Amino acid sequence: MRLFNIGIFIVALLFVSVATVSEAAAQEEVKKYTIEQFLKTVSYSRASFSPDNSKILYTSDESGVFNAYSIELDGMQVTPLTNSDKDSIFTIGYFPDDERFLYTADQGGNELNHVYVRMLDGSSKDLTPGEKLKAQFLGWSQDDKSFYIGTNERDQRYFDVYEYDADSFEREMIFKNEEGHNFADITPDGQTIALSKTNTRDDSNIFLYDRDTQELKNITPHEGDINHNPATFSPDGKHLLFTTDADSEFTYLVSQDLETGARKTVKKADWDVVFASFSKHGKYFALGLNEDAKTKLEVYDGATMHPVGLPGIEGASINSINISRDESCVSMYVSSDKAPSDLYFYDLKGSDPIKLTSSLTTEINPDHLVSGEVVRFKSFDGVEIPGILYKPHQASANRKVPALVWVHGGPGGQSRTGYRGLIQYLVNNGYAIYAINNRGSSGYGKTFQQLDDHNHGKGDLDDCVSSKKMLTDTGYVDSERIGIIGGSYGGYMTLAALTFRPQEFECGVDLFGISNWHRTVQSIPPWWESQRKSLEKELGDFDDEEYFRSISPLFHSQYIVKPLMVLQGANDPRVIKPESDEIVAAVKKNGVPCEYVLFDDEGHGFRKKANQLRGYKAILEFVDKHLKK
Repeated sequence: MRLFNIGIFIVALLFVSVATVSEAAAQEEVKKYTIEQFLKTVSYSRASFSPDNSKILYTSDESGVFNAYSIELDGMQVTPLTNSDKDSIFTIGYFPDDERFLYTADQGGNELNHVYVRMLDGSSKDLTPGEKLKAQFLGWSQDDKSFYIGTNERDQRYFDVYEYDADSFEREMIFKNEEGHNFADITPDGQTIALSKTNTRDDSNIFLYDRDTQELKNITPHEGDINHNPATFSPDGKHLLFTTDADSEFTYLVSQDLETGARKTVKKADWDVVFASFSKHGKYFALGLNEDAKTKLEVYDGATMHPVGLPGIEGASINSINISRDESCVSMYVSSDKAPSDLYFYDLKGSDPIKLTSSLTTEINPDHLVSGEVVRFKSFDGVEIPGILYKPHQASANRKVPALVWVHGGPGGQSRTGYRGLIQYLVNNGYAIYAINNRGSSGYGKTFQQLDDHNHGKGDLDDCVSSKKMLTDTGYVDSERIGIIGGSYGGYMTLAALTFRPQEFECGVDLFGISNWHRTVQSIPPWWESQRKSLEKELGDFDDEEYFRSISPLFHSQYIVKPLMVLQGANDPRVIKPESDEIVAAVKKNGVPCEYVLFDDEGHGFRKKANQLRGYKAILEFVDKHLKK
């Protein structure tokens, strides 16, 4: 079983260039667009060819809620296949021999995803029924007669692996997960399962499980902290390809002979190899590098490993591909900083690629948007910090603009290049944005990622403060009008900035951020159990209440004196609603301006366009009030 839906991070986009005004934009005043216009942009994701390669199944939010659609390969006929107006639906793929398809959905953002099949008559069947369970699609068997799903219905902490018959949907448990192993791949003969086992964030192993003997074997025994993560089996099932950071700052790709144990390096670079996969029958092989906050996609002949060229798309880059089961054609998602991902079709015989979708509304001139520039600066202790800087067209030494330091989620996340609607909306309205990759961010080597271990709200926060000097030194940012914004861990950083560095930022926008670390780590979803030690390695002993109180803004909220906005989903299982309720109450008690936007039908992030409209408009109004006064 080898999946070839190659993408990275729900927002992993590419193309970086210095922010410049095009000739067309330079000759006219850059237009200011409304949030309503930005939200007319459509998000497209996922792709699966129909059995006869006549159409592609994909996911889109053009209705305001994510649903399933199909599109003919000439781009002329789009067919809605689901019509949910409540819960987001994300496609998995067509069946191999007919146009039934699989999809996944949770309930109001609670992340308790189930796996469904949409039948030929338009009806849907929940393949993973039950309460309080989470299910994950794991892939198809090589013979296409069955597929694999993981669920935590038996034990909420761990995902058992089931094999489902593709016609009857009868299932059999093929791996009982009792120690927190994570499914990665299965050999083409369906005999051997590759599993990962996380010890800490910096240390993991690969196990092979034999379905007949039920033997579970560690094939990467080692000493010290080394990560090993399975990627895919070779087409003949004789080798396992996996990534490791043994004796390296970055993860690289290795192939291990399963009979002899001999290893050879397949791909090593000065950046992390983040994914690798073969096409259905092994004709093609692809891998992705996380190259300075963008994905570099490489495709090879599966037998010779000679590079295979993909067509160039002017002004944009390919960020993911999906090769049809018969390996004759490719669907591709192509994007840039100024335009979200669009779906293309490409015949591998060599014809020109065909653009099937147009994500950016025609009401927005892309020349009026901006590209991000990767900018590095020396932080308070000399550590070099990278980030992505977005300069408004109207900014100049004679027309200085306010700025926002944008902090990604995590911990251990990364701000990446590519289209971000909220960022473009704020930049279009005159804000410089610096999407910082402070110490602790992924993508820059394991030493850099470990710099904030047991040190959150300290060195990482001082990186954010230090970035203010870089922004001021651009000559176009007003040093007296800099705020901070972020979601999840970035929301925590916003609260920490206003709490522990209370005079540094003029205001803060916290999207579902942590205010009480001890409560958050004690209430992590049960299905995160396999990652518990990894989180403890980075954050600290979950039972160390005194330490977590020391870095939690809620217990030091009396120091907050600058305006705060908080946005929260009521169904968020990661950062629960009381995290926001209580910090809002505490800040209001200080007599400090504090605005609270609560979404009853969202979880960790805001998927529905109606909610994005309300939330993003409120953010602009808030920062305008406090940074443009």
